[in-house]
Amino acid sequence: MGFNRYNKLLRTFTSRSTTTTTYPSSSSSFYRNQWRRMSSSPSPTTDDSKTVSFSTSSYHLNGGPSYMRGAVFWEPNKPLTFEDFQMPRPKVNEVLVKTKACGVCHSDLHVLKGELPFPSPCVVGHEITGEVVEHGPLTDSKVIERLPVGSRVVGAFIMPCGNCSFCSKGQDDLCEPFFTYNRAKGTLYDGETRLFLRGSGKPVYMYSMGGMAEYAVVPANGLAVLPHSLPYSESSIIGCAVFTAYGAMAHAAQVRPGDAVAVIGVGGVGSSCLQIARAFGASEIIAVDIQDDKLEKAKMLGATHVVNARSEDAVAKIREITGGMGVDTAVEALGNPKTFMQCVQSVRDGGKAVMIGLTLAGAKGEIDINHLVRRQIKVMGSYGGRARNDLPKLVKLAESGIFNLQAAVSRKCKFEEAGKAYEDLNRGSIVGRAVVEIM
Repeated sequence: MGFNRYNKLLRTFTSRSTTTTTYPSSSSSFYRNQWRRMSSSPSPTTDDSKTVSFSTSSYHLNGGPSYMRGAVFWEPNKPLTFEDFQMPRPKVNEVLVKTKACGVCHSDLHVLKGELPFPSPCVVGHEITGEVVEHGPLTDSKVIERLPVGSRVVGAFIMPCGNCSFCSKGQDDLCEPFFTYNRAKGTLYDGETRLFLRGSGKPVYMYSMGGMAEYAVVPANGLAVLPHSLPYSESSIIGCAVFTAYGAMAHAAQVRPGDAVAVIGVGGVGSSCLQIARAFGASEIIAVDIQDDKLEKAKMLGATHVVNARSEDAVAKIREITGGMGVDTAVEALGNPKTFMQCVQSVRDGGKAVMIGLTLAGAKGEIDINHLVRRQIKVMGSYGGRARNDLPKLVKLAESGIFNLQAAVSRKCKFEEAGKAYEDLNRGSIVGRAVVEIM
C-alpha cells in the first residue's frame, strides 16, 4: 500500500466515532495500545487553505510525559527560546526518537540569520542521535523489526521518502518530497508538522526532524542503528557533517586512491571531508582556511598540506603543491562567491569542483566560461549522502575508527546552551563541530 493511501486510511480510522477497531494480526501489544491511543484522540481538523492544528488535549507517551521542551526560532537574529510542546506523534512509517544529542551546523545558522528562507516559528537542528520510543500506526512490520523500540539510532538530515522517482533510483539525496515539503514548507511528507506548542496548539515547523528538542519524529528511511560501541554525543555529527562530506567525496567527486584533493573551508563539514578523503586513499589532501587553529586541527584529520588564504594566494599555492597541475577534486565548504571561484580555479584540466557550502539565497558564483569549456572542468553541487545506503556505511567507518568522531567534535554543550553555541559558530570561534547534549 502506498504512502498516501496509508495516510488516507489512517485519517479514516481516526475520524470514526465507533469504539470497535480491528488491529492487524501481526501487531504487537505495544503497537495495538498505541493504535488505541491514536484512534481515541481527537482528530486533526483539516482545511486545504490552513495549516493543520491538533487539539491541545494531553497525549501521554506510554504512560510517561505528555509534553516536551524544544528550542524555537521565531525571527532572524533573535535569540532562541525554550518552549513546551505537546508530545509529537509519529505517523505511518515514522519513528518517535528520544533525542540524546544534536549537532550545531552552519545550515541552521543560515536559517537563524534569515539568509535562507524557511517558515517560522521553527525548531532547527538536523543531526541527531537518540533512542526509538514509538512507531507510527500502520508502520511496516519490517521497519519495526529493523528499528525496534529501545534501539539506539542516528538520523540523517536528508530523510528520503523512499517512494518518489529519485528515491526509486537510489538517489535519496534528490528526494522530491524532502525538498517540496520539508525544505520549502517545514513539514513532513503529508504536508503537516509534528510540532505543536503546549496549551495554544500553535504549529511550529521542522527543519529536517527539528532536532533541538527532547523528542523528534523522523521518517524511518532517515535512520540507522547506532551500535553501543559509539557514543551518542559524538555520533550525532554522522547525520550531517560526515554525511555531507561522504556524499561529496563518494558520489560527486568519486575520489579514487592517489587523487589530489583540496578542501576550502575546514569547519565541521570541511574537516569531515579531510577524513573521508584520507579514508578513500587520496595522496595529497590540501586544507585551505583563514584561521590557523582550524588549519592546525586539519593536520590531525588527514591534511597533508595547509594553506592560510588570508596570507597566501590559495589557488597559486594549491598549484605549487601539485606541481602546477591543480587538484583532481576541489571542495568548497563555505558558501562564498570568492571561494567558489577559488575552487574552480584550483582543479586540474578535466578535474571536478564540488560545491557543498550553502550561502545567502540568490547568491551567484562566477566562472571563466572559456576555461571551463576548453579545460573540461566539471562544476557540480552536492547536498548530502544517500541515507538508506550511506548512513549504515558511515556508522561502520566510525565504529572501525577509520573516521575519528572524537577528533571531529570540539565542544559539547548543555541543552540550555544551544543559543550560545550558534552565537559562537557565527563568530567563528568553534573549531570543528559543536554538539548539544539534550538527554
